[in-house]
Amino acid sequence: MRVSAKTDYALRATVELAAAEGDAPVKGERLATSQGIPLRFLENILLQLRHAGLVESRRGAEGGYKLARPAAEVTLADVIRAIDGPLAGVSGARPETLSFPGRAEPMRDVWVAVRAALRSVLEHVTLADVAAGELPEEIRGLVEDRDAWLSR
Repeated sequence: MRVSAKTDYALRATVELAAAEGDAPVKGERLATSQGIPLRFLENILLQLRHAGLVESRRGAEGGYKLARPAAEVTLADVIRAIDGPLAGVSGARPETLSFPGRAEPMRDVWVAVRAALRSVLEHVTLADVAAGELPEEIRGLVEDRDAWLSR
């Protein structure tokens, strides 16, 4: 899985908003500075997140950005889908819609399994989990597996 800079920035910005949850709206400049994100790029990302219903914005001196829902109800998968669409696609198609000829026929099932594996992590980690630095136990278990750290 490749994570675009845009998605990385969206995740980092929403985690910052999760950490500020309950406080006054967070200025875009503060988000950009805290995460080292170019402000103009971040503003476009926040607009996309607003259109997806994940972020609210308020104008004016007391304005800024807030999560539209509690951070514990927003998964990493929600943010990724808002920016990039479905979690796993093959040549722009959803895995379950694919068909392959001959010996490659089982590849559809492989791609469906890849999507399920991504979901098993990204749909179970919330912005609140990341902001608090407390990942779910099953995710911590994956991270503790030494093979997870090997670059192959």
